[in-house]
Amino acid sequence: MKKMSCIIVEDEPIARKILREFIEQIDYLDLAGEFESAIKAEAFLRNNETDIMFLDIEMPKMTGLDFLRTCQVKPLVILTTAYSEYALEGYALNVIDYLLKPISFARFMKAIQKARSFIKIKKQANEVTGSDFLFVRSEKKIEKIKLSEILFIESTGNYVSIVFPNKKLVAYLTLKGLRTQLPKDIFLMIHRSYLVNFSKIESLENNHVKVGGINLPLGRAYASEVMKVIEERMLRR
Repeated sequence: MKKMSCIIVEDEPIARKILREFIEQIDYLDLAGEFESAIKAEAFLRNNETDIMFLDIEMPKMTGLDFLRTCQVKPLVILTTAYSEYALEGYALNVIDYLLKPISFARFMKAIQKARSFIKIKKQANEVTGSDFLFVRSEKKIEKIKLSEILFIESTGNYVSIVFPNKKLVAYLTLKGLRTQLPKDIFLMIHRSYLVNFSKIESLENNHVKVGGINLPLGRAYASEVMKVIEERMLRR
């Protein structure tokens, strides 16, 4: 398994130094950057693939929790804070672990091993099955989902609803980020808020796409691409 790329987002120099020294002791971690504010970290994340983010909560201008609510690209997050009262809210935002300051190296290692196991499972699932399924964190558990059973995915701000014939999962993900993990020959954007399983499309009429008996809007910017894919499967005389 290749090294895991990580960043530190922490406004206190001493706290950054401690985390940096911990990271340097683990040979499978690669420190890609240190940032004293969430704003600077967000700019980095937009252009650099990152596996783990060590994120402080109490920071000037934007707190770590506010950052998590608005950030479009999120690696696995390990919160680092002196305040235990934020733990429940942190887990609601799907952080992988929560470290209370002062952080011991033993507790730090436990968090890293937890993140490493999660990344390894996700990687193995994609390699062994040829992207037949993925793992999604929904509420307080991680669920395995079969891609072939998905009807469509709807974006609602910083959350997505993954809709199946008989259930719906809500996950703290962005549609943009999720789209990069799904096979492009199976899932098709029909609207800025909707990604559909192409094989589940039942009909197209009046700028709507029917999937699972539900009429979804067909966005003007996506119509030509959708019709192009449909034309390739069209029966002709």
